[in-house]
Amino acid sequence: MKYKLENENDLIRIDKFLIDKLDLSRSKVQEMIKQDLVFVNNKKVKNSYILRINDEVEVVGELKIETDVLPEKMDLDVVYEDDYLMVINKPSGLVVHPAAGHFSGTLVNGLLAHAKNLSSNNGEVRPGIVHRIDKDTSGLLVVAKDDKTHEALSRQLKDKTLSRIYVALVKGRINHDTGTIDAPIGRDPYDRKKMCVTDENSKEAITHFKVLERYKNASLIECKLETGRTHQIRVHMNYINHPIINDPVYGPKGKTTPFGQMLHAKEIGFIHPVTKEYMNFKCDVPEEFNKIVEKYKEE
Repeated sequence: MKYKLENENDLIRIDKFLIDKLDLSRSKVQEMIKQDLVFVNNKKVKNSYILRINDEVEVVGELKIETDVLPEKMDLDVVYEDDYLMVINKPSGLVVHPAAGHFSGTLVNGLLAHAKNLSSNNGEVRPGIVHRIDKDTSGLLVVAKDDKTHEALSRQLKDKTLSRIYVALVKGRINHDTGTIDAPIGRDPYDRKKMCVTDENSKEAITHFKVLERYKNASLIECKLETGRTHQIRVHMNYINHPIINDPVYGPKGKTTPFGQMLHAKEIGFIHPVTKEYMNFKCDVPEEFNKIVEKYKEE
């Protein structure tokens, strides 16, 4: 991976530059530099190196992190399974894959105990994971058992033929029946743990939505992703002043419960990489989701 420095806005510390480009934490980027995985003009540099016009930045190899991701028996809700892939209904509160310092109790640990084989495309920390959904988002995701299946599903994600539809409860009444939010998303410069709509170091993000029901102080909506950015629906709905209810990060402060954001991946559709059959799966929202919706209906 190479970058040629031609923009004056990029003349910053090498570690800050790579945080935005690679979408990694500062500690991971600094560890990459320490492991001699980053070169500027074919030379090793320190984290504090300030980039200059015409510098050539090259990232070689992957960060080597000592991991111990072990299988853990877990009561997985397997919606579909064959020799090549699985479709899982993930409960709210379950982290999809391990991260530094946290290698147990994730969906991946459960998958390792459930399946004999998982794809290796995303490394040993994210085996089988083609795409992810947030910890406190519930619903469907597809898991690949081999690398060819993973590659084929990833291509469908990229060319937008893998369909993902969500249902969400958002704050306020949305008066128009449908809408499209086309606003680029990048890392929040003031809070590295958050994403935001921004023109700087961002990627295209498009969310389509339609209103299913309106209540006095909320709207139940359906969202279809055209792109798949981190926290995309949560960021986009907050951007148009209709944040997802119960969202502890992008919603109103101090008004959340342990259940997490009212966002559920209710439907997923794709072409099976081997049989070439179009497959579509749906799952109902969790019981707790319905209980919260009922409260807003009664207001």
